[in-house]
Amino acid sequence: MKQTISKNWDETDIPDQTGKTVLVTGANIGLGYETARMLAGKGAHVIMACRNESRGSEALNAIREKHSQARLNLFSLDLGDLESVAKIPGALREAGISRLDVLVNNAGIMMPPKRQTTKQGFEAQFGINHLGHFALTRSLFEMFSSDARIVNVASGADRVFGINFDDLQWEANYNPQKAYGQSKTANLLFTYELTQRLATAGSQIRAVAAHPGMADTNLSVGSTFSKWVWLLKFMKMIRVGPQLQTPGMGALPQTYAATDEIEAGAYYGPEKEYHGHPIRADHHRAEHSTHPENAVRLWEVSEELTEGRFSI
Repeated sequence: MKQTISKNWDETDIPDQTGKTVLVTGANIGLGYETARMLAGKGAHVIMACRNESRGSEALNAIREKHSQARLNLFSLDLGDLESVAKIPGALREAGISRLDVLVNNAGIMMPPKRQTTKQGFEAQFGINHLGHFALTRSLFEMFSSDARIVNVASGADRVFGINFDDLQWEANYNPQKAYGQSKTANLLFTYELTQRLATAGSQIRAVAAHPGMADTNLSVGSTFSKWVWLLKFMKMIRVGPQLQTPGMGALPQTYAATDEIEAGAYYGPEKEYHGHPIRADHHRAEHSTHPENAVRLWEVSEELTEGRFSI
């Protein structure tokens, strides 16, 4: 039976999160900040993993101003550097954190006009949006509680492009939009294959994906998409076509996926695709984003590129 979600589900519907420990990447701004804020307000112990520590501190203080009793920790994490990713489990344990109930793989970059690379030389969108989170999930896996959930934040951009296995790093003919689409397809293929492997292992850990529709966040700053934001804001004003929504609304699907009733491998997104309250949104993704053979191949390539087996 197809899962249904309460109509107009919002942050007031988030179940009590007392006793839960949640790690959110990119928690200093945009969707990540809103997710961290909502979960902290519902009693979760929120670990804010941020590349920019000063902005992370500002975000942490802002959440504490709203929720004085919030349990928060800030850790430095650069998903564009696999050495930084590898340090996270040790840093958590040194701080007395030995268990994670939820991992929200939220951080990312979008459509830089010129090709950029990570510290290890990967095309930045593929390296940060997918490989960094693949490696992070692997490195934290032994810390997950028996019924933990992994939320991969994707995008409707997966429909722009699939996986270019012949040139994953876009060394020839870099295209910002297609490279971003590839990274978001990778998020969904990762979710798909992780779900299959968890099921085969008989694990109760569940992986799901979510997308924000079109949210008015900092992600578009410096991207090729920024030139269209003014048009989307105008369309929102006159209420026609696909409309931008606030970061808080955009964060609802991933926050739902992190806290409420879910099914393994499911996809959650806005009701009207680009905006609205969360629904079960499997129909929002491209067919190639659940291609079994490509999911296995991407997993194996990701292990090779990040130099580590991800065994479940």
